Order: sequence, then C-alpha cells, then structure tokens
Amino acid sequence: MSDKRVPIGSRPVADPGAESWVRQGDGANRAAADAKANLYAARLTIDVTPALRGRIKIAAFRQGMTVADMVRALLKREFPDEESGQ
Repeated sequence: MSDKRVPIGSRPVADPGAESWVRQGDGANRAAADAKANLYAARLTIDVTPALRGRIKIAAFRQGMTVADMVRALLKREFPDEESGQ
C-alpha cells in the first residue's frame, strides 16, 4: 500500500452571510427554550419500547405539540397540584 496522500480538492469558499446566520440561530426561539429550561429544571427519564415511542411522537405531531409538551400536559392532568387544583 502506498503512503502517498492524494488531495481531494480544496474546501469550497463559504458565504460569510450564511455562516453568521447559522451561528446566530433564531434568538426568539433560543430565548423561549432558555425560559422553558429554567421553568422545567427537573428531568424525568423513562424507558419505553420503540413502538410506544413512535405512537407518542405521532400523537404529539397530530396535536401540533412537541412530545415534551404533550407529556408535561398529560402529567399535569394525571397528577394535579393538590394546593391549586392544577
């Protein structure tokens, strides 16, 4: 086997505007995600079958929700806050 390196070409020139746009992200969504992360600071991890995970994802999609938001609503409904009734 040969130890020679064969160049495959130079890297394409990047569009600086596109690069900065990607690095910037969507500030509004980032702020909302940060606020939600602070509101829901405790994590709950469960194991489910791939089939159940699929059904949950489909149900959330059909309701126009994320899986996390749908499960939070389900947990709030099933385990209401006893003091406020919510």
